[in-house]
Amino acid sequence: MELKGKKIGFCLTGSFYTFKNTFDEMKKIIKKGGEVIPIMSYYAYNTDSKFGKAKDFVCEIENITGKKVIHSMQEAEYISDYCELDIMIITPCSRKYNRKTCKFNN
Repeated sequence: MELKGKKIGFCLTGSFYTFKNTFDEMKKIIKKGGEVIPIMSYYAYNTDSKFGKAKDFVCEIENITGKKVIHSMQEAEYISDYCELDIMIITPCSRKYNRKTCKFNN
């Protein structure tokens, strides 16, 4: 898929062990010309875990993307009202959750 010029919402939820792997994916998207809009759930943005401190993860994401992390409902409303995304990535997104929410399932 051609990513050049695409706006990609990249949402991280509370599975903290996956964060470091997602940084590499964000970098790949940006390298291919995609614009990454970083989004974190409340818990992902605010919770320290054995995998690292929340503020360190936020700082790393903002350094990679060059954008402030969207982390509140008020900020997220901006996306639906003013920022048309081409793709939304939710990580991690379990197969079970994806199956329940995908409109293309039978």
